[in-house]
Amino acid sequence: MPRRHDPERRQRLIDAAIRVVGQKGIAGLSHRTVAAEADVPLGSTTYHFATLDDLMVAALRQANEGFAKVVAAHPALLDPEADLPAELARVLGAWLGGDRTGVELEYELYLAALRRPALRPVAAEWAEGVGALLAARTDPTTARALVAVLDGICLQVLLTDTPYDEDYARDVLTRLIPAPRPRDGRGPGSLPPATAG
Repeated sequence: MPRRHDPERRQRLIDAAIRVVGQKGIAGLSHRTVAAEADVPLGSTTYHFATLDDLMVAALRQANEGFAKVVAAHPALLDPEADLPAELARVLGAWLGGDRTGVELEYELYLAALRRPALRPVAAEWAEGVGALLAARTDPTTARALVAVLDGICLQVLLTDTPYDEDYARDVLTRLIPAPRPRDGRGPGSLPPATAG
């Protein structure tokens, strides 16, 4: 019997891996469970992904795209005139406000990097990508702190199963982001320009 040409099989395996993690957690992920979920022969998974880590890297990379899409849907983040803490709090609300299954799945794969070194570079891509975006509006150090806070808020919401509090997030983010300088160049608390007397 001739081999069936299936150019989408690799993608279907990644999608199946994400579904398996969503249903059974990382512990339930194997070449066998993914093959069964994708309804393909077991050999197909090892053909496209020699190791389970290879499959998990592809799944995490795809899961990371979820947050990137939410960010792309909020172009005000890049607007230098926009209120950055408010925009970030709004983006986080959009990310956590929908179906949390996708967010939980992303974090499960993300945290799997603690025990699977092959996943660490992909887990770092998310932080680096968001950090680079925020550094354009702040500075590299503040951007790293903001990423850490965004991560922390997400984990607290997911682990405690509490509603996301946008006002709280905006307040915390405001404390990290230096106030913008007024257009005349004077910082907060500076003296007014001297007047001719």
